[in-house]
Formats: sequence, C-alpha cells, structure tokens
Amino acid sequence: MQSYYSNGKLLLTAEYVVLDGATALALPTRFGQALEVLPRNDNRILWKSRDEHGKVWFEEEFRISEEKLEPMLNQDPEISERLASILSEAHRINSEPLSGGWGYDITAELNFSRNWGLGSSSTLINNIAQWFEMDAYWLLKKTFGGSGYDIAAAQHDLPILYSLEEGKPTVLTTTFDPDFKDQLFFVHLNRKQNSRESIEHYRAQSPEQLQPAIEKITGLTHQILACRELEEFELLLEIHETLISQLIKTPKVKSSRFPDYPRSIKSLGGWGGDFILATGGEAERAYFRGKGYATILGFSEMVLGPARGRQELRF
Repeated sequence: MQSYYSNGKLLLTAEYVVLDGATALALPTRFGQALEVLPRNDNRILWKSRDEHGKVWFEEEFRISEEKLEPMLNQDPEISERLASILSEAHRINSEPLSGGWGYDITAELNFSRNWGLGSSSTLINNIAQWFEMDAYWLLKKTFGGSGYDIAAAQHDLPILYSLEEGKPTVLTTTFDPDFKDQLFFVHLNRKQNSRESIEHYRAQSPEQLQPAIEKITGLTHQILACRELEEFELLLEIHETLISQLIKTPKVKSSRFPDYPRSIKSLGGWGGDFILATGGEAERAYFRGKGYATILGFSEMVLGPARGRQELRF
C-alpha cells in the first residue's frame, strides 16, 4: 500500500496578481487530502472519493490503456472525465505505475468540506503527482491551470512566500504566527467559489498599470508578514483590499455584505466565496453567527504550524 497526503491552502495576500508575478503569502492548513493506493492484479482502477465524514461521494472504474484511462461508470460524467484527464496526463509523463497489467484500488479522502475551497483539486493534483513521481506544477498546468501557489502550500508545512518568475515558481518558507493571532478568525461564506472563474474574471478586467499594482501588493505582503501590532495589520488589510477592488472593479466584501462590521475583513483567494479573514474577538464572531454563518475557525484551528499538527484522517 502507498499513502500520500497534501495540505490545503489559504491565500492571505496577492490574490489575482500572483498570476502576474506579485509575491503572495500563502498559509498551509491543518486540513488536507490523503490518497491511498492498493495494487490489484487486473488492468483497472477502482476509485473512491470520501468526504470528511468518511462517506463515499464519488466512485468510478477506469480501464487502463497505453495512452489514457477511460471511465466506465460515468455516474458523474464531468468529474469522471476530469479525473480521467488528470490520470491520463500523469500516465503520459510516467507510464511505469500503470504498466505491467497492474491495476489499483484507490481511495481519496478529504478531512474538510468540499465546499470550503481549501484545495480539493490542488491536494488531489499533488497527491497524484507524488504517486507518479512527477512535477506537480506541470500536472497542474496541464489540467486545472493557475499560479501554482496551492501546490506549494500542499507541499510545505509552514507559511510560504510564493511568486512566479518568468513563469517558474519561487517558494520560500517563512514564519507567520503573530502575537495577535487570537484576534484572527476565518468565516466561511456558505458558497463555493470556482477558482477558474475567478481567474477568468481577473483577466477580463484588463487592468491598466498592472506593474505598479504588482509592486505595491508585493510590498504589502512583506509588510503584513513583518507587522507586530493588530492595528497596523488591520490597516494593511484595508489597503490591500482597496487595491484589489480597484484592479478587478469589484466591491470589497465588507462594503457589499458586511458594511456595519466594526473591524477588518479580507477576502481570501477568489473574491465572492469560500473563506474570509476577520479580526476581532468573541463579540465579532457572534456578529457572523447572528447572520447565519456557522463555520467560524480561529487562526490556530485553521493554519498549520510547528505546534499545530494536521487534522486526523480515517486511514
């Protein structure tokens, strides 16, 4: 049996502009996805995907050919075809795992809700890349696309500074464990944001003077990483939100949805869904609960770090 694991992710800074070279601060999460691979003596792959409760939400049977994998059940054609394309691309790069007439029983298991937007796709890509002993960034490029910061977070157990230089990822591990972390929490907005749609939306804006914006956001990333006071942190978040709002011509989430919130709010990743970061204490958490947002996680509950291990899986 072979087992693999990849961390989920949150993008704290440089959403959208990370695609064009800005330096981003990304946080690996305590939540992630595992992949268990068991050999079988036929030319098939029997695939099961389990959710955070251990319930099977997707299963498929693939027939292995020399060039690609073909889904046989197609109970969910869109997911089946996408998974087949990922496995087929990996197979083209390294055919050894699927050669010799071997097949596999494969189980993928998340320990977070698929609606959370913590990287159900990127963790899957990274796990498959580990299995096929190939470059996960290349596999991402050939399948989902994107900047690749989520792959970097999947592979590192510490916060990272991530940037693209001439299309190639640069990753530096760093420390982000602020003294005011008990005043930081994450709220799920009860909707899933499609990252591909977010990228297309950004590209469609064709923002002018992109390079100055990239330089400003990169500077803010380093300031946010270095700041020691909550008030300064909140100010930097507000500046960052304003810059991105101007670039993508989209109202800030606080302005559009929580105008009466007394503290700071920042979108994470694609604007409009998934998690936001908010500052405050119990009274501020109660504000969101009062508006029907039940999924609220503190910084230490969400962010992976040296003293905070991963959430357990059932394997």
